[in-house]
Formats: sequence, structure tokens, C-alpha cells
Amino acid sequence: MTGPTSDAAGPPSAPPTPAHGWRRRQRPLRLERRIEFADYDALRDFLDQVADLSEATGVYPNQSFGRTYVNLALFADDDSDEISAAAEAFAERVDGFLQADN
Repeated sequence: MTGPTSDAAGPPSAPPTPAHGWRRRQRPLRLERRIEFADYDALRDFLDQVADLSEATGVYPNQSFGRTYVNLALFADDDSDEISAAAEAFAERVDGFLQADN
């Protein structure tokens, strides 16, 4: 499995990037990450890990994917102006999947 594509820094006015490999975005407030893989089998294995983690934690990211990539987004709750600790922990665990596979 390969790591994320280029995570170039945003413009100077962009919110700070979290310590993990995700980007923080505004309007709506969310964490997002794009991850590319060598082939569909590696992507499928990763998506299965994310699904298992979602079932265990109750955190369900928005996902869009193609043959060799996935885009994940974790949104803040509608009534919150912060990303939840659960979503932050979920993002870190996803990053752990990627590090374990490299």
C-alpha cells in the first residue's frame, strides 16, 4: 500500500493541519485525506479495515473511491465548531493502518 499523494501546504490563511496526515478544511468544518494504492486489492483491504474501525467506533467517514484511491472526510457535528475527539482518534487510527502496511 502506498501513502497519501502530495499533501502540499495550503495558502497562508488555511487552518493549521493536524499532526496526523489529514487536512483540516472549513465550510463545512472537516478533516479530509486522499490515499492512493498500488492496486485495487490493496484499496479493498484498506476499505475493509476502515469499515471494521467504523463499526467498532461509531465514526463513519464520507468516502469516495476509484480503482486505486480513496478520499475520506470526517465532518464536525452540525452543532459544533470543532472536530470531535472521536473523529481525530479515528483519523489517527486510519494513519496507523497505512504505517503498518508500509
